[in-house]
Amino acid sequence: MVIAVNPIAPLPADRLLTFLLQAGVLLGTALVLGRLAQRVNLPAVVGELCAGVLLGPSVLGALNLWHGPDVEQMHLLDATGQLGVLLLVGLSGFELDMRLVRKRGATAAKISLGGLLVPLAFGVSAGFLIPLSLLSDEADRTVVALFLGVALCVSAIPVIAKTLLDMNLLHRTVSQLTLTAAVIDDIFGWLMLSVVSAMATTGFRAGTVFGSVLNIAAVVLVAVFVLRPVARVVLRRGSAIAPVTVIILLGAAATQALDIEAVFGAFVCGVVLASVTPRPETLAPLRTVVLTVLAPLYFALAGLRMDLTALADPQVAAVAVGILVLAIGGKFLGAWIGATFSGLTKWEAVACGAGMNARGVIEVIVAMTGLRLGVLNGTAYTTIVLVAIVTSLMAPPLLRRAMDRIEHTAEEQMRRNWPSVSEKKTEIP
Repeated sequence: MVIAVNPIAPLPADRLLTFLLQAGVLLGTALVLGRLAQRVNLPAVVGELCAGVLLGPSVLGALNLWHGPDVEQMHLLDATGQLGVLLLVGLSGFELDMRLVRKRGATAAKISLGGLLVPLAFGVSAGFLIPLSLLSDEADRTVVALFLGVALCVSAIPVIAKTLLDMNLLHRTVSQLTLTAAVIDDIFGWLMLSVVSAMATTGFRAGTVFGSVLNIAAVVLVAVFVLRPVARVVLRRGSAIAPVTVIILLGAAATQALDIEAVFGAFVCGVVLASVTPRPETLAPLRTVVLTVLAPLYFALAGLRMDLTALADPQVAAVAVGILVLAIGGKFLGAWIGATFSGLTKWEAVACGAGMNARGVIEVIVAMTGLRLGVLNGTAYTTIVLVAIVTSLMAPPLLRRAMDRIEHTAEEQMRRNWPSVSEKKTEIP
């Protein structure tokens, strides 16, 4: 028996044309500004975000030269951008060097603990003190406060690793400790983001939190004991690009179905796949497409949602400056305290604080998640993305100043001559 089904009409020609033009303009501008940023020794993500700022309400919109895409067009661009960010996060999972964590785990854990708890406390406190109208009128105050705490406590392995590599500092012992502490930060950050996101969709209740934690634990267990052996078999046969892409996307879909953020599933899959992929270098073509096409489009879209004209309001500007100061000061102070208690010198502690302050892509992803869930409004979103930009800009000069005052050791010189695994795994800008 044949069942007749009315075919779904394809995307209208005018919509397709508009999508192609908008995607092309956004991506082209992002690539140009991203390369300009790299020319002046800034992370490419800064230029890519600025592309959206230029084309969005902050500049062209304020000049009434462009009003941006409508809701339907924005959804089309969003879908493309989400594909890019999920693959980017999955590939970021390949950056984790768990051997480094095991080797330097105790010292790095103290640095990470300080770098997590202090900014988390600052962010949660600010979330309870700042008028809710400046953060989100719709979300629960507790959820908003917890989300702001998560936004202020995250670090970004890709940005930190790329910054250290570009400055030829990755062989230094304090750099290795900073990178390891950032690994612990990232793992905790994704866990917290998943829990708070679930609370945002189902409400703040003890049962919700407990259920979210159980779901997260179940995802990790399935990934380790089911996905890992299956992936080991699959990845031994032929090219790894297609299987890795499929596994990351399906893992993201699985966690999204459990009311856990899709990026968490992509991240877990990336970590598991990194442990069983026979030849990670075969993923180079996928990295190229993600890093040069899909990710820049995502970050340009993130910048497109920023509205810097809101900062003309003195109250909004004061809150933005306050959050920026708390984000920078909390992360720096926390990492400095952890490093000091670990027995590091004053300048080594300063270097840890400067390095871990770089938020970059992870902060943008957190901000976009909060905006999509309704936990953040446009003003709060703009402020958090500003934190990502400012901290990425300030990390290199502070790191250089601190590292110039730390004496080289024989172990560091040997590590410089024989690059470690972590030095070879720093390709995501």
